[in-house]
Amino acid sequence: MLFIAGYFAYIRGWIFIDFESITPREIHSLLEKHDDNITILDVRSVLEFDREHIKDAKVIPLNILSNSLKKLNHLKNKKIIVYCHSGRRSIQASRILKAEGFTPINMKGGLIDYKKEGFALIKAIK
Repeated sequence: MLFIAGYFAYIRGWIFIDFESITPREIHSLLEKHDDNITILDVRSVLEFDREHIKDAKVIPLNILSNSLKKLNHLKNKKIIVYCHSGRRSIQASRILKAEGFTPINMKGGLIDYKKEGFALIKAIK
């Protein structure tokens, strides 16, 4: 039972994180500053990204992130805002990025909480 509780706390990012994890409101505030030292990375699937995403975000799905790190080498000196749908994949992605020398900032609650705050997304044209 203790193992299950520990595992749950780990995947939710409540324990053993060595990167910053901030709220959608704080993320939105950072993005409004138009800082060139910040990149936005969506780690959901391409299909999810195509439906809706944060303006100027780049997509690299979590399942190919480890094999795509060379594409991000030019971002090693920048902060990378990492998000997904609910915050679980972005925690995993932030751990991968941090281990490879990047500076990830995880968005707590993912797009679910971002939308609850009322922030605009780029939507697919139908």
